[in-house]
Amino acid sequence: MTASPEYLAARNHAGMIDLGARGRVVVRGADRKTFLHALLTNDIALLSAGSGCYAALLTPQGRMIADMNVFELGDVMLIDVRREVKDALLQRFDQLIFAEDVQLGDVSDAWGCIGVYGPQAAAIAGSFLGADLAGFGPFQNARLEHAGELVVAARRDALGLTGFLLFAGGSAMPGLARALDGSGVAILPEDVVEALRIEAGEPAFLVDMGDDTIPSEAGIEAAAVSYLKGCFPGQEVLVRIRDRGHGKVVRRLVGLTIDGGTAPAAGAAIVAGEKEIGHVTSAVMSPALGKPIALGYVHRDFVEPGTAVSVAAAGATLSATVTELPFVR
Repeated sequence: MTASPEYLAARNHAGMIDLGARGRVVVRGADRKTFLHALLTNDIALLSAGSGCYAALLTPQGRMIADMNVFELGDVMLIDVRREVKDALLQRFDQLIFAEDVQLGDVSDAWGCIGVYGPQAAAIAGSFLGADLAGFGPFQNARLEHAGELVVAARRDALGLTGFLLFAGGSAMPGLARALDGSGVAILPEDVVEALRIEAGEPAFLVDMGDDTIPSEAGIEAAAVSYLKGCFPGQEVLVRIRDRGHGKVVRRLVGLTIDGGTAPAAGAAIVAGEKEIGHVTSAVMSPALGKPIALGYVHRDFVEPGTAVSVAAAGATLSATVTELPFVR
């Protein structure tokens, strides 16, 4: 297959995504760090102004309620989360505020966000924001300005690429988009974004992870979970898996390289011999590899890279191989 100009732009230059449809929550108050630290999987107490992390909120059974990006701006925390779970997140937080000095705000409609990704993302965005974004480490953030409007720029690598999230009020978003477009940043259509995400082996919440997922099943444990921070909902389950189960879970998310010219649909059965061992969660024709690839859950006996399996797709049985993630480095 031929890679689209937008795909090549993201790989070789820069591309942008309108992330306005995601949810944005602000948490204020003197107790915001200790409050979130007690609830989320990562070490929020360690965050200083201008830093952040990836984290999840779990049930006491260790199942995911949401995953999110957390940015400490110095006087407020900004949480970037899928809009579909934003209300549930706010409700859960609100129920757990007792005497703490914590105030919650939903700025999903008041603020927008553009994601900029690619090898030139830092140089291009930094040039019109007047900042050395190339020197930013993961999750580092700062209040900057464009055309007299406040912009919060936060490094958040994704899609296997260097990336930055640019948050701003709704009135500032058209100007940001024009500045990026004028710098030759391509607008990435959904199919290109999905191809890059799957090639990078990055699971998406409500696609490859859901309310039945334990972080260690989806492979996000190293990025999202701190075992040094103390208690949080679901911690006992994760510790039991790590210590008593030696990290083994019944199923695990893996990559699949598929023979043939058809990408299977989400939900397609993964089979070994006559036994169904899992299912596909997302799949795409890979522009980089020229063949279908997929993410899916398989039983722990079949997670080793190189394991031969089959995928049922559109009435056909496709040969597939369990593949180490990411597909494209």
